[in-house]
Amino acid sequence: MTTGHEEEHPVKAFGWAARDTSGILSPFNFSRRATEDEDVRFKVLYCGICHSDLHSAKNDWGISMYPLVPGHEIVGEVTEVGRKVKKVKVGDKVGVGCMVGSCDSCQGCNNDLENYCPQMIFTYSSIYHDGTVTYGGYSDTMVANERFIVRFPENMPLDAGAPLLCAGITVYSPLKYFGFGEPGKHIGVVGLGGLGHVAVKFAKALGAKVTVISTSASKKDEALEHLGADSFVVSRDPEQLQAAKSTMDGILDTVSAVHPILPLIDLLKPHGTLVMLGAPERPLELPVFPLLMGRKMVAGSCIGGMKETQEMIDFAAKHDIAADIEVVSMEYVNEAMERLAKGDVRYRFVIDIGNTLAATKP
Repeated sequence: MTTGHEEEHPVKAFGWAARDTSGILSPFNFSRRATEDEDVRFKVLYCGICHSDLHSAKNDWGISMYPLVPGHEIVGEVTEVGRKVKKVKVGDKVGVGCMVGSCDSCQGCNNDLENYCPQMIFTYSSIYHDGTVTYGGYSDTMVANERFIVRFPENMPLDAGAPLLCAGITVYSPLKYFGFGEPGKHIGVVGLGGLGHVAVKFAKALGAKVTVISTSASKKDEALEHLGADSFVVSRDPEQLQAAKSTMDGILDTVSAVHPILPLIDLLKPHGTLVMLGAPERPLELPVFPLLMGRKMVAGSCIGGMKETQEMIDFAAKHDIAADIEVVSMEYVNEAMERLAKGDVRYRFVIDIGNTLAATKP
């Protein structure tokens, strides 16, 4: 912690930050910019813990900037708006997801695909337009340009809705773009974690048949009875894989660890697509021959643009879709990170910022 972080902007802020690759988080005083003409400032009430937060805190991808305040599943109540803001007003419930800026002029930005802007600015550990480092939602206050603000419908719970700002849009966007979420389509979801469980919910609400693919047979009842999946395949069982071979139109692979993808490619019908959504720390091995023989594709997808993110939140509210969460206090965050690394969460941790952060001030 240095004096510079507290004084570079006029608005005092407090949160928790990682200082090095240990990833250990602790109290951190810093500052945020004043509310500009197109800005929305809000009091943070809840913030989801994404697997990306864990990778970033430990600098697994080699791009982290310390001190690092994680958090890009941020929701709260508007406390101030700039004079040109039209989208929301003081008192509204809003959210900020994975990005807080872009160039506003490239093809992506002009087509509501800010997430593919070459100059996209991440919500934390990125450099903002003014040259300062961005800080995330493990903090008491947030400010963002209204373009990157998501309005929360009244019937959307803030705590269980927070993870949709990353996990939700990450699965919703490819379901829509690749045409997976349509009646008559058979979709596979690999991994029943933070992304996977909401992928099942969205795919079912869109009308698709859904098969959960997991290494753990113990998750079968959860997938079928609680989440409403149509079938379940244990990816380590050769007989189950053989029975499901060439049956799926598309697969969403949500796994962030290194894993074989040949068995998944074999599950696709000809012309099927495997979409990678997780971000393993090492490259995966891509077998080409099975792609050639079925005109199959392996693709990637990264969150979604702001227009689609708002569409996703509105769709989720209409269909009563929210994340299954475990709410934790700010002081529990390091234990939550340890449990997340072990996969010990069902299915998303959410920090109760509004009720627990202030008590951790030194």
